[in-house]
Amino acid sequence: MGTPRRTPGTWPWCEEVTVPFTNTGDRPATAGTVTFGTHVIGPLGTDWATVSSTRPLPAPIDAGRTVEKTWTVCVDVWRIPPGMRIETRDVSAVWS
Repeated sequence: MGTPRRTPGTWPWCEEVTVPFTNTGDRPATAGTVTFGTHVIGPLGTDWATVSSTRPLPAPIDAGRTVEKTWTVCVDVWRIPPGMRIETRDVSAVWS
């Protein structure tokens, strides 16, 4: 998994997260999940909470190939009062 790239979304409680995945094995990766840890950040930079969400891996990924996928990652709107924002800082993947 490469370095995730974040782009602001249409609303303060959403953002676009692009992640590259490289299969370094010798067989296709045919299934898996991606987990996002989205932090709720207050106006003074305080990290108030982390909200996890899981999505399917962009499979299949052939052996030796890289696939890049962009997801819209959101948290519940009530978690983001005026002046707060989100940052998806943690991304992990499990595949098979």
